[in-house]
Amino acid sequence: MRLFDMPDSGNCYKVRLMLALLGRRFERIVIDPDAGETRTAEFLALNPYGKVPVLEVSPGEFLPESNAILCHLAEGTPYLPAAGMDRARVMQWLFWEQYSHEPNIAVARHWLKHLELDEARRAELAVRQEKGRAALEALERRLTEADWLAAGRFTTADVALFAYTHVAPEGGIGLNPFPAVRAWIARVEDVPGFVPLSA
Repeated sequence: MRLFDMPDSGNCYKVRLMLALLGRRFERIVIDPDAGETRTAEFLALNPYGKVPVLEVSPGEFLPESNAILCHLAEGTPYLPAAGMDRARVMQWLFWEQYSHEPNIAVARHWLKHLELDEARRAELAVRQEKGRAALEALERRLTEADWLAAGRFTTADVALFAYTHVAPEGGIGLNPFPAVRAWIARVEDVPGFVPLSA
């Protein structure tokens, strides 16, 4: 397998983390979106949306979208329940992550780390940070009542949410008000096979 990857992207990191947890070997191809490398004709042939990550799962077969990749990789493993409500609960968190969590926490982080903020973007940043805190409050409520997000065990839901949650402070969204989230982050980091974002 080949992974088209941006090292600082949480969406790419969650795929690298899942591959590591599964012990799967892969070739890593680093792409720089800021340099226009996701807008070339060659890359758009792999993913017409022009985004990373993209996993070449077999020669000539390319799968974009981080959570779709997670589900593909985890199929048939304990990281993705086979059927029923446990699987539905995992999917619930995966969908929520891309709609309510990532667009706020990840975007705030990207803007602060990689862009110069004009007045309009600075105002929008405050909105994203507020929504990011609301997302962390939802996680806190869940993790106050359970060690893991779904199915009573560590799953792809935890992988997906960990990727940007643990770096939320880089987007100006502190974790101090969220003790259950901080404890969960420590549990994820103790899972056998765990690799950090910088790996």
